[in-house]
Amino acid sequence: MNDFQFQNTTKVYFGKDQLQNLHTEVLKHGSKVLFAYGGGSLKRTGLYDKVIEELKNNDIEVYELAGVEPNPRHTTVNKGVQIVRENKIPCLLAVGGGSTIDCCKAIAATVYTDIDDVWKLVKKEVSFNKALPVIAMPTIASTGSEMDTSCQIANVELHVKGGLASPLLRPVASFLNP
Repeated sequence: MNDFQFQNTTKVYFGKDQLQNLHTEVLKHGSKVLFAYGGGSLKRTGLYDKVIEELKNNDIEVYELAGVEPNPRHTTVNKGVQIVRENKIPCLLAVGGGSTIDCCKAIAATVYTDIDDVWKLVKKEVSFNKALPVIAMPTIASTGSEMDTSCQIANVELHVKGGLASPLLRPVASFLNP
């Protein structure tokens, strides 16, 4: 199959040689990015190093949110919101499964609100009308979160999950390399 680019709301970079375009998408929003990922497989496969190299070689300042859990916890989202606010980060990069992408979507929604806890958004106590841009790089075919408008977040203290949905949460770009 040939590499190609396709855009239908989310711009899709498809194929093995598309990572070289990552910096272009990040730089549309600024020169800083929060790079969120899950466990160790990203580093074991070498993708972590390739992403970091692509970003740093193009003068992008990288902040990390590592260890995003399956069924991302609201506390992890809140940690990401804090990193973004403290460092004035204009863009989010989610690399991993649907949970990592969902975590970034929840961060994107929360950062422009007056709250520090995403769970208030999930419970619909607070609404949002603006979100940071999310760039997705799924490493597994599963949820479709790299092109949809929703996310699921877990509150392990309450033993419940809940979600957010808005066109504002659709990733601006996704990098797909089967």
